[in-house]
Amino acid sequence: MSITFGTSGWRAIIADEFTLANVRLVTSAIASVLSEEAAGGSVIVGYDTRFLSERFAAECAAELAGLGFEAYWTTRETPTPTISYAIRTKGARGGINFTASHNPPQYNGMKFSTADGAPALPEVTKKIEQRIAEIQSGKIQRPERKSAAEAIAFDPREDYLNDLATKIDFGKIASAKLRLAYDPLWGTGRGYLDEVLRRRGCEVSTVHDYRDVLFGGHSPEPSEKNLSQMRQLVLDQKLALGVSTDGDADRFGFIDRDGSFISANHILALVLDYLCESRPDWSGGVARSVATTHLVDRVAGRHGRQVYETPVGFKFIGELINEDRIILGGEESAGLTVKGHFPEKDGILACLLVIEMVASRGKSLSEMIEELFRKDGALYSERVGIKLTPEVKDRLQKRLSSDPPDSIGGRRVAEVNRMDGVKYIFDDGSWMLLRMSGTEPVVRCYAETNTKKDLEVLLETGSKFVLD
Repeated sequence: MSITFGTSGWRAIIADEFTLANVRLVTSAIASVLSEEAAGGSVIVGYDTRFLSERFAAECAAELAGLGFEAYWTTRETPTPTISYAIRTKGARGGINFTASHNPPQYNGMKFSTADGAPALPEVTKKIEQRIAEIQSGKIQRPERKSAAEAIAFDPREDYLNDLATKIDFGKIASAKLRLAYDPLWGTGRGYLDEVLRRRGCEVSTVHDYRDVLFGGHSPEPSEKNLSQMRQLVLDQKLALGVSTDGDADRFGFIDRDGSFISANHILALVLDYLCESRPDWSGGVARSVATTHLVDRVAGRHGRQVYETPVGFKFIGELINEDRIILGGEESAGLTVKGHFPEKDGILACLLVIEMVASRGKSLSEMIEELFRKDGALYSERVGIKLTPEVKDRLQKRLSSDPPDSIGGRRVAEVNRMDGVKYIFDDGSWMLLRMSGTEPVVRCYAETNTKKDLEVLLETGSKFVLD
């Protein structure tokens, strides 16, 4: 069995591949790689609300302590962005977070972040994978525990919540006296986002604010279908806004006051526009992944900001944050961070920024989007997953690697971007990205165009292109 790291660490099914034995193996490999650079140092170990997460984290922390590291083990379920904050403030060598983010409840995972608090880059995770394989094959001996030291328990919540006040204008939020709904989806955001809002005078009604290792029987993803209960709460109580975070609180979701779900792509464009207006002293451009809306580009152009396009994976955006080249970095998969924060997506920060924006502008999200469309033109985007048979997958890979066609579905191909997958940009400004999954026989089709009706047509065009 090979253990591989994807865009956000190693994930596997609990009690199948994700076992205590493999957790110890991966921990030893990470410790071995860190020890090549220098001996010892501190490592942060955190966990989410999944089944046995605290047990896995405790075993990992004990392994690290036995191998000579100062292992800090969180005393409660902790959001991924809070782990990132703790790595930086404690000057740690890195952090290991037990989470499978928004994946289904049968999964758990180990996410390794480096000393800057960012998700480990591919060159680091490949080295860890290689070390795991070397230990499994017997090529090298697995490091043995030599120290009797124990992990150090700590809770980074208060320090993290206090740090948010350096990035969010809580005065604006408090003065608006907003009535809000929050759905942490049984995840780590409970006791964080709702608590900091109540401290600032907001009335917050919550749903799913207790631990359920099965997440209600579905993935803890703040998608439209998973936020129906919060939507009803917003409508029934006539609340200003509903906000949500995923299982490890690094992604966001929003229900507007009229009950409509607002896409992550539109949120990114709105927040960029708001930051350019409300933080005029912030210098820098904006980063988005290749799969993210070009509405961000239009907003950036109007404000004279440079756009950086990255492959999919927040680690690439994190590099630009570390270099202080951007004021906002975001992905269509509901990830966001800002200048002065850390190089990791933060759903709690995203929710607070949007709440500040609503408080400051006194408008609903839908009203703001209509205004943005009047300035920059309307754009709608979506993605779908298309399952592939081995034959279709082989045929599609050959087609994607060959010279592009002149047109697809009657749309003339004006440009092809192969940064991550294959992105066909058409002469009318619409585009379609086909990106193969690295873990399952699926191709993801992303599309964007200027009307909802044409978006449906373009997605159908993409499906035909894949399957024909």
